[in-house]
Amino acid sequence: KASCYAFGTTPHIRFSLLLLDLEEYYFEQHTVHHVTTISDKKRKIRGSLKICSKSIIFEPEEHVEPILKVSFCVYLIKECNVVAPYRVERGDRTFLFYLEILSKTEDIVQTLLQLHRASCLDKLGDQTAMIAANLQSRLARTSFDKNCFQNVAEIPHMECEAEMVTPLVTNPGHVCITDQSLYFQPLNGYPEQVVRIELHRVKRIYKRRHGLRPLGLEVFCTENDFCSDIYLKFYQTSDRNDLYYYIATFLENHMAEHTAESYMLQWQRGHLSNYQYLMHLNNLADRSGNDLSQYPVFPWIIADYSSTELDMMNPTTFRDLSKPVGALNKERLERLLSRYRDMPEPRFMYGSHYSSPGYVLFYLVRVAPEHMLCLQNGRYDNADRMFNSIGETWKNCLEGATDFKELIPDFFGNDPSFLLNRQNLDLGKRQDGSSVQDVDLPPWAADASDFLQKSQKALESQYVSEHLHEWIDLVFGFKQRGSEAVAAQNGMRHPDHLSIEDPDQKIAMLTQILEFGQTPTQLFTTPHPQRITPRFQSISRTPSVNTPLNELSPVSTSEDSFEDLTEESRRLAWNNIAKLKLISSHKIHKEAVTGIAVTRSASSVFTTSQDSTLKMFSRESNGLQRSMSFSNMALSSCLMLPEDKAVVCSSWDNNVYFYSIPFGRRQDTLMGHDDAISKMCWRDNQLYTASWDSTVKVWQCDSADIANNKRCQFQLLAEFEHEAGVNTISLNPAGTLLVSGTKDGTASIWDTSSLAQLHQVHCHSGKIHDVAFSPDSRHILSVGEDSCLKVIDVQTGMMISSVQADEEQRCFCWDGNTVLSGGQSGHLQVLDLMSNKVITRIPGHSGAVTAMWMNEQCSTVITGGEDKQVIFWKLDC
Repeated sequence: KASCYAFGTTPHIRFSLLLLDLEEYYFEQHTVHHVTTISDKKRKIRGSLKICSKSIIFEPEEHVEPILKVSFCVYLIKECNVVAPYRVERGDRTFLFYLEILSKTEDIVQTLLQLHRASCLDKLGDQTAMIAANLQSRLARTSFDKNCFQNVAEIPHMECEAEMVTPLVTNPGHVCITDQSLYFQPLNGYPEQVVRIELHRVKRIYKRRHGLRPLGLEVFCTENDFCSDIYLKFYQTSDRNDLYYYIATFLENHMAEHTAESYMLQWQRGHLSNYQYLMHLNNLADRSGNDLSQYPVFPWIIADYSSTELDMMNPTTFRDLSKPVGALNKERLERLLSRYRDMPEPRFMYGSHYSSPGYVLFYLVRVAPEHMLCLQNGRYDNADRMFNSIGETWKNCLEGATDFKELIPDFFGNDPSFLLNRQNLDLGKRQDGSSVQDVDLPPWAADASDFLQKSQKALESQYVSEHLHEWIDLVFGFKQRGSEAVAAQNGMRHPDHLSIEDPDQKIAMLTQILEFGQTPTQLFTTPHPQRITPRFQSISRTPSVNTPLNELSPVSTSEDSFEDLTEESRRLAWNNIAKLKLISSHKIHKEAVTGIAVTRSASSVFTTSQDSTLKMFSRESNGLQRSMSFSNMALSSCLMLPEDKAVVCSSWDNNVYFYSIPFGRRQDTLMGHDDAISKMCWRDNQLYTASWDSTVKVWQCDSADIANNKRCQFQLLAEFEHEAGVNTISLNPAGTLLVSGTKDGTASIWDTSSLAQLHQVHCHSGKIHDVAFSPDSRHILSVGEDSCLKVIDVQTGMMISSVQADEEQRCFCWDGNTVLSGGQSGHLQVLDLMSNKVITRIPGHSGAVTAMWMNEQCSTVITGGEDKQVIFWKLDC
């Protein structure tokens, strides 16, 4: 969580690109003498003349002398080397410079004349166009200096022009990528001649919007989401994309494959903290510490800034995360709505954003004073309007007519510098005569570090964990884009400036985008699921709009040591699932194996096959004991009934067959469907059958009758209709939910009590081979013909993760985090859903794996395949 400011300058370096105006470029520098006359005595001051697109800057070598910036007026900056508001001298004044590089004098004068002509144009759009033409001409006349390669053996792949983005400023230059490194060479050689990043050090890369255009690329060589190694803005989207895909291809572990859905899954299951998850979402939504118009945004969490103690178990301690800042105060919201209704078109609700460069620097002025001076034309804000008190700032956000800002990640980091005036800056005096120093903290914080620690604790608290998804819906999710009348959900919108033809209007729009902030990229279009917090009693004010189904999050009321031991053994087994060893294989069928059922003692294994037979294999004798055939058509699945008295088999002849194990014969037949039956489930004397006739049927049948060798009275209880043939079904562990997967790639979730359809999710582009609930019933995993593995959130019906496998996966077992699946090639694959990485592949069958069974302890696996083999696996740990 350590803060990483892209702000500030090294103390001995006085010149900074922050001395430029916004959208101004620094082109070149020359050694000169500045000649001054004092009392008729001439004095020459040696320094550097910086030629920029809208001004010239003289940086004297002696630090006691001020930096001079000359445009339409003269700015004196850093007098006596002190960061302070710029002093402005207006009126006629002549500046005389002696150029020491005499051979270039004519070129320098021509450059200055060109830039002067641009500054004299009437329209801002024309000025900008002329400066841009000058810049492009400079870039076209130069190229990347390959003498800067670290290794003479490096092979260049591509070269193009781009700008390096840092807070408030961009620096043009040349990008070159080789088989070993990424280089950026600034046109002006500032702050260094070349920036080099070794490709093998790159951890993550992100495509970025810059000025609402797809031109940005940010490169990270560490796991810190706040600190990138370089942010580049390209002139052509094609150049950005080419560079991105080259680096992506180079990286073996390309972290950019993480999606919002995969991070959501990790956060839901407690693998990511609230802080980490918000940082990941900001990153994916184009928020960057290098772009103040898209700086990472965090919510106000705490609402109590007056108590001496912070009560984390009291809901009133926290802000209502289901509402934007502008809707937290009901009276103010009524005034805003009234104003909105009376406003002529174009109407707006708030008129200011929750995040903008001004708001970011409002919080960071004590660590980034030069950025504030750059943004505000050399001035700090009025002392009474500055960030003086956390409590006052929160109060103003609740009551102010134009203040709706959220927080920044620094409030939840470890560096309190932004709260302390450690540089002894002269930030002005307030109306009461006091000077602006450190930020006033709430009574419950002993000091700035204590404030951050308690803020971190509040962010990770149970209340916030239960409600953070509601704020994510507002800022990154489905509530971000409402109707124009519900601007409370919208933030600030910008029209497409690419379609604006008038150059002046286009510049005005770009200025608005860069100075007034941008809404994050929308990451979710359906309600965000709640975090799983099953071990805690709820402290919510009111039930969440996304409160989970009662069956999905039971609160444990007893500690059963045996269950705990079993759960621990399962966890240990899944941690070592990659160590599965093949014990034996047996070719007992003539066609592909379709189903596996095992007795409780694991002494007998029953398998069905497309060869129309049910086979019984003895583990004790290690041989085939029985073979039964019920029809001349394929059997599609089988299951074991309680007490191991009967095996139920489904068939392509539309029937279900009951086989009595003690009597060794067919006991009963259920003629249940109009087409082939594909899969079955059993729970509490209810049989669920799925068929290609596009239905799932629920039958009442007493297992006691079957166990006593009596004919069963089948009663049809329900019929679930689908739009395509049903290929597979699965029940959750409690038997309260059923999921079905169809041939058209649709997964449907059904409530088995009310018989109602809860969600329908089109998740695959081909038929679904297999589906299953996670052990906690929170998620569903499906594998399909499109070679994808999809994770669905049961609560919302939202598809939260998608993994593209190397090959089609046909069947699987999983624990909610790790997947053991059987693929088309016959190999078993172990996949970590948290990282979307394949842990290992285990050779097995010579054809597709078509059936898989795992025991309760997760230590034994049996698979069947198209190679007609049944293979026994054991965990070797």
